[in-house]
Amino acid sequence: MQEPCQPREGARHGRHSWPQRLGPLTPLVGEWEGNVGVDLSFHNEDDVTGETGYFEKAWFRPIPKQENGRQQLEGVTYQMTAWRHGEEAMIRFHDEVGYLLWEKATGQVMRAVVFRRGIAMLAGGDAGPHEQVLHFKATPGSPSYGLVQNKYLLERAEIKDFQSTFTFHDDGSFTHVSDLLLKLAATGGEMHHTDRNTLHGVKSYHPGVEHA
Repeated sequence: MQEPCQPREGARHGRHSWPQRLGPLTPLVGEWEGNVGVDLSFHNEDDVTGETGYFEKAWFRPIPKQENGRQQLEGVTYQMTAWRHGEEAMIRFHDEVGYLLWEKATGQVMRAVVFRRGIAMLAGGDAGPHEQVLHFKATPGSPSYGLVQNKYLLERAEIKDFQSTFTFHDDGSFTHVSDLLLKLAATGGEMHHTDRNTLHGVKSYHPGVEHA
């Protein structure tokens, strides 16, 4: 594992020094690692709810401006991958790929993502250009910020709500937290499946350079 890089310029000199093109997404640009991840989920094989520690890698790369008629979106493409502690040389247990998008005119931030378990969603929230905490929310059935899942998961672990935050810290790291409210067929009740990790930069990209 690489050692965390030094705090980024934006962290040392304040967020007002961030370039404006990517707005609140600017500090994410680069490659990241974090080894303090905690996944709280229902373990089907043991029929219990438990915590799993994990190591995670992520990267975020700027994309060209997207134009939908008069709408203009800035953003990054990204991937986040995780391995259970002790299994770093083995098969990863989580993968997601997608885009984080920001619309300056309306102050909307969006997370368009596909999870390899057969789940896809567009989550969103409000965000100004120098936001320290990004909030994303998706609700099944919503015509704008909603989500879908495959038939098996819909029957066994139906998603009722999704909420997530990305929080930027003054040392240049960031913490992501997600909360999936699930209705479980195994128990007949609902539970919160949560994930949390803090990541440190291991490689920086210039935020104005497109990588698409």
